[in-house]
Amino acid sequence: MKMKSAQRKTSAKADGTKRVDCLFAVPVSFGAAIQVHHEKVRITPKSMKSIRTLCLTLLAATVLNSSVVLAQDKPAAKKSDIVAVAVGAGSFNTLIAAVKAAGLVETLQGPGPFTVFAPTDEAFAKLPKGTVEDLLKPENKEKLVAILTYHVVAGKIMAADVKTAKVKTVNGKELDVKVADGAVTVDGAKVVKVDIAASNGVIHVIDSVLLPK
Repeated sequence: MKMKSAQRKTSAKADGTKRVDCLFAVPVSFGAAIQVHHEKVRITPKSMKSIRTLCLTLLAATVLNSSVVLAQDKPAAKKSDIVAVAVGAGSFNTLIAAVKAAGLVETLQGPGPFTVFAPTDEAFAKLPKGTVEDLLKPENKEKLVAILTYHVVAGKIMAADVKTAKVKTVNGKELDVKVADGAVTVDGAKVVKVDIAASNGVIHVIDSVLLPK
């Protein structure tokens, strides 16, 4: 494609304005003849200001429209599963280590949904010295699985749905959930943070490790 360069001639007038002769080139393709148009434009300071304002308005509108389109086209952020959320929190390192040792990672990454009462690292630190290290040994895997599944309930139970009741865990045994004066306890452990959402359930944080009886 060929294009003839645009030319412009400017001449000053006695009234202080400028006369601009603009020559605009039209693209040529497949042997089409060049058609050149001459436009005479009389520019005054006032009209120049109006043109500048119009250009800025059009530019702002274009940028805003592009931002809206990009926002509409951007896919919604995908939620992480329970394991990923716990890892990202940074306060469940011992719990994650236990889940891996028990071989429960894939289970908690499954569709669920699950409600997990998750003890923090501080909660595990309350256990007698050497308890965690002992539980993580391969020969104690069955016992570890029993403890961890005692912290998991099938279904997604949000804080607003919690009430005083006996709740069956994945372990098969029941948790003693109590609600009093706006506070929730699970087998005596305090629920200190609720409704941490995951793609396959929800996490409620507790301040003690639950041990099945």
